[in-house]
Amino acid sequence: MQYIILKYLITAGVVVLVSELAKRSDKLGSLVAALPLVTVLTLIWLYVEQQPSSKIANHAYYTFWYVLPTLPMFLLFPYLLPKIGFVYTLISCVVFTMLVFWGFALMMRLFGVDLL
Repeated sequence: MQYIILKYLITAGVVVLVSELAKRSDKLGSLVAALPLVTVLTLIWLYVEQQPSSKIANHAYYTFWYVLPTLPMFLLFPYLLPKIGFVYTLISCVVFTMLVFWGFALMMRLFGVDLL
């Protein structure tokens, strides 16, 4: 139980660190947020929990493919925010990302990469 609490505290600490850095510096907060910290922590947790190497490798492999269709959202968000406000921008970006991901997954299936 202590291990799980420690795991949550470290992982939550990373999110808090990023949000605090973002308050102080747009660029520094964005740089740290862009780092694959959650993925690295996940890979560490999987390793510490003695998951098979194939599971750890698959996590890294699929993370790569899942990141690509999320990138356009980071351009759409600042464009929409001043026009329709935070809540509608966030909802629009979530829907947009889901549609882009679905289209991307269908396209990647043609190349033998199964994301769904």
